[in-house]
Amino acid sequence: MTPQAHPVKVERHDVSARCHYTNTGARAVHTYRETPFGLFVARDFHAHPRIRHWQAHLIPALNLVVCRYDFHGRREHDYYLDVADISRQGDVWQVRDLYLDLIVHDGLMAEIADTDELLAAREAGYLTEAEMHRAVAIAHTALSGLGRARYVLPDWLARRDVRLHWCDAAALA
Repeated sequence: MTPQAHPVKVERHDVSARCHYTNTGARAVHTYRETPFGLFVARDFHAHPRIRHWQAHLIPALNLVVCRYDFHGRREHDYYLDVADISRQGDVWQVRDLYLDLIVHDGLMAEIADTDELLAAREAGYLTEAEMHRAVAIAHTALSGLGRARYVLPDWLARRDVRLHWCDAAALA
């Protein structure tokens, strides 16, 4: 089944206001921390059926948002990578999602998701041919790098001088 095409999702992180603006509303953020390679974000998910907490590193140089979700139940994956254009103006960071995602099971495998969404969006004119090709190239570069690192995300990122730090999930419970 072909997915319904939807416009590019654009999110904003207003660090001063400690607020994450998404297509579904504004959410309070408990942690923003600038890093040498981008921005770290952590916030609770309220009343979500599967997810209780979200942490992410916005990494503009890689065009990736590296996410870790803490689930109410069993962990579904270790990392979720959004392919995105990331920009900053002062204290406001903007993430323009380019549809493709990588789902990483650390040390086991990674897969590209939402190719059907990317193609539907291109067909509907929500992104240009060049943007579509760039999204595919970013996703494949990340997938190839992960493969060379045996799907250990921290190892792949360390080879690119990126070291991620996360909040202690047990302390968030």
